[in-house]
Amino acid sequence: MKKLYLGLISVLVLIFGAFMFIRQIQVKKTAPAKPSANSIKLVAAKKAADQYDYERALTLLKGQSSKSATTLRNSINSTKKELVTWNKPDQFRHLFFHSLIVDPQKAFKSKSARGYADYMVTIPEFNKIIDQVYKNNYVLVGLQDIIQTDKDGKKSTVSINNIKLPKGKKPLILSQDDVSYYKYMKGDGFAKDLFIDKNGEIKNHYVDGGKSQVGNYDLIPIIDQFVKKHPDFSYHGSKGTIALTGYNGVLGYRSSISQSSKKDLPATKTAIKKATTVANAIKKDGWTFASHSWGHINMKESPLSDIQKDNTLWMKEVAPIVGKTNIFIDPFGADVGGSEPYSESNAKYKYLSQQGFNIFCNVDASKPSWGQLGDKFYRNARINVDGIRFQSDLDGSDTVLRQFFNTKQVIDQKDRKLVHK
Repeated sequence: MKKLYLGLISVLVLIFGAFMFIRQIQVKKTAPAKPSANSIKLVAAKKAADQYDYERALTLLKGQSSKSATTLRNSINSTKKELVTWNKPDQFRHLFFHSLIVDPQKAFKSKSARGYADYMVTIPEFNKIIDQVYKNNYVLVGLQDIIQTDKDGKKSTVSINNIKLPKGKKPLILSQDDVSYYKYMKGDGFAKDLFIDKNGEIKNHYVDGGKSQVGNYDLIPIIDQFVKKHPDFSYHGSKGTIALTGYNGVLGYRSSISQSSKKDLPATKTAIKKATTVANAIKKDGWTFASHSWGHINMKESPLSDIQKDNTLWMKEVAPIVGKTNIFIDPFGADVGGSEPYSESNAKYKYLSQQGFNIFCNVDASKPSWGQLGDKFYRNARINVDGIRFQSDLDGSDTVLRQFFNTKQVIDQKDRKLVHK
């Protein structure tokens, strides 16, 4: 009996050993092979070429002789021969938006309904706009791609880089104002904030009925996902510029020390840390930040003393979070000067220039694009995409949007009628 017992144990050991041996073979067969260094570089080169960064793509392909690498290299060299150069100050078109409406039922029935209808667009409207803009061969370029600042000691000069795109493609600057998710917007159908999710992606929180939801509820994450799907919508990975005020904090975080009570100071400091982490992630993903003034003041009407006080607050409360910027986007589109070039005799411009700003963006929807280059500055006009501009397109009083998309096809008339009920 003892021998039989030992025999059974031996058989079981042999069976288990055979099972584990077969299992190891199966695992080895099914385990995915790690990609080679060359294959990783090939994928990166393909993305770089898709985003018109041909020199980087060719650098990544150096030393590679595979059929795929050779085909891509030949394609790039062929494309480079027919690139069109964009380098005139007035060639760069610029569209801008405010926060996107997540829930029109709330926004268009709120006490601020008229303002939301005039100055905002809904997420479905924005998605249709971006899809048409892409299909109309526009490519997102950053202001930092277009403008180069050269320093010689204390003196700095501004020049325009050569933006080279395939024939038929057109550069487009994109920006968004007031990405602070102001307190007055709470409960009106807008996102709450921007944050980094567990996958390292920028997302929004949206609160509905007391429940917090995570998703693409505003322009930044929507564009991020669109570019991921259509990498050729972005020039060298650039996406857009985010114009920030500071009086209600930034990016949904109540980070203003000057507006905090002593009791709220610990929470404010925590908000600053969180906002800084999010801002850094946003910058790494192709976005830049701009000053929109701290208090959203009218730069044309405000005296220089008010502008100085306001900018001091922006530099103290916003710049440490988003980093240094040379871009100033005018609140209300109100420029510190007229259509003539800036000069040192303009005290407001002189002050802003001394503060490090040399790219200035106003608002002008009278033409598809406007720009002005000086030795120390570049000015660019933006076109507001909102309910007001929709209406002017529909009634024919200003049809500038037709250069980019078909308003009749993107506007949500049904939801917008809620404002009048």
